[in-house]
Amino acid sequence: MLARTGALGDLDRLTHQLAHAAAADAVIPADAWRDDEALYVQFDLPGMDRSSIELTVERDTLTLTAERHSPIPAGAKAVLTERPTGRFTRRLTLSDALDSEAAEAAYDNGVLTLRLPLAAHAKPRKIAISGGGPKQLTA
Repeated sequence: MLARTGALGDLDRLTHQLAHAAAADAVIPADAWRDDEALYVQFDLPGMDRSSIELTVERDTLTLTAERHSPIPAGAKAVLTERPTGRFTRRLTLSDALDSEAAEAAYDNGVLTLRLPLAAHAKPRKIAISGGGPKQLTA
């Protein structure tokens, strides 16, 4: 059994209350990188069921929402609750250099990986050079 008594127990309870108050404003941690073909974003969503995860794109904004339910059964008395529960949201502004219509997402081991291909107009391309010799200036 876990015991919380005395000043340390009070501090533990205060920490718990602050953690749950901040959970509504918690940011979903993310990493992002790109290569010549796409932008990749990974979000940490540990303990969240895939069916609770939703990705939407509206204009230039990507919105991720996910929900983690409490594992404590109804009627049970919580002894320790440190992991935040509830609904979490993260918004990112996307560049017009990305093709959000062709985005792909996969969820594995609590990590959501999003792949946003670069739009055709944003990919590097070579420009053909035509013509023969150097141009002559005429007076």
